[in-house]
Amino acid sequence: MDGRDNFHPSRDRRFTRAVYGGTTGNLSVLRDLVATYRPEASPYKVYFGEIHGHSELSDGRGSPDDYFATARDEAKLDFCALTDHDHGGVRAAELWDAGKWELVQQKVAEYHEHGRFVTMLGYERDSWPYYPNACLYYREGSGEMVRGQEDGEITHTELAELLRRDDILTIPHQISQLEVGVNFRALPMELMPRLVEIYSKWGTSEYFDNPKPIRTAVRGNYWRDALERGARVGCIAGSDIHSPFPGLVRDDGDDNLRQPNPGTAAVLATELSRDAIFEALVARRCYACEGARIRMDFRLSGAFMGSEICDEGSPERCIWFEVEAPDAIENIIVIKNGRDQFAWNVGGSAAKHRGVVVDLVAERDCDYYYLRTTMVDGRRAWSSPVWVERGR
Repeated sequence: MDGRDNFHPSRDRRFTRAVYGGTTGNLSVLRDLVATYRPEASPYKVYFGEIHGHSELSDGRGSPDDYFATARDEAKLDFCALTDHDHGGVRAAELWDAGKWELVQQKVAEYHEHGRFVTMLGYERDSWPYYPNACLYYREGSGEMVRGQEDGEITHTELAELLRRDDILTIPHQISQLEVGVNFRALPMELMPRLVEIYSKWGTSEYFDNPKPIRTAVRGNYWRDALERGARVGCIAGSDIHSPFPGLVRDDGDDNLRQPNPGTAAVLATELSRDAIFEALVARRCYACEGARIRMDFRLSGAFMGSEICDEGSPERCIWFEVEAPDAIENIIVIKNGRDQFAWNVGGSAAKHRGVVVDLVAERDCDYYYLRTTMVDGRRAWSSPVWVERGR
């Protein structure tokens, strides 16, 4: 037999024959075989940004100028959004009063520079009883705030309509918090967002009992709970800082923010433009970083993170990744259907690693896979999943 009746490339019969075939240049042959698993070159570049922070317009410190200038000049981010609260904070005017929203749009336009520094228009909307809060991001640099029947609340119909809009992207945060989190076990499927914020300076909302949880927690409110429900939800990170230090490790002066590392959003986009960044987020071609700007390319059968594909009846699913971190990597894990399935225990030996594995087991009508990278200093990154429907 000449086929690849195997569970892992190292068990591919072609590898065995290359070693035992009695030919010279076995190492070269092995390298050529490994190359057959490598997908085509990516058409995308990785861009990093901070998309969740506050200024003195609501309950933060510093001006919008301080915020955007720091993101651009000190943190050297590629893109950035200021997301002040719609309610303005305790004893502060609402964002729609006193010309605040107009000022935000003015600063978004002023600091935006195509190809160098992309600014996105956004704000944080109270969305009780479905989400604790949700950050809204606009495709354009201008637009009206989304208000409903009752300020601070949102109805089923209003939220469903908001999630269907193609000019605004809605991303809930603090999803796992006990007091005001998102109960994904009960949330109607039509109210599931395309993305959730799984890491901020509050902590991590990947799964219950994760190493860096939010201060209070409840089962059922985690990203993985939504995935286990069958929701097609990707992930992103944002700091939720209340000081003018987006993208930097600085003291925020807020005791509730437990983690020192910022929440950094990463997107795979064709160019550094507002349209391309927004399109990547909508496509879930994005991932979450705990401060460290880790470059990740994660593909399944050639499909990029965020994709929904069908295995067309073939059991062979080739999982490929390439990770480059700013410092040594501890491990890289492929999570399948809510559990750690494949592991590369790098152990601090390298800051760049590439791996491939062939999975032949279709467990559900739709399986999901995502990648988690952990550096030796504990900082992590999570890819959005790839969903694979079983062919008939």
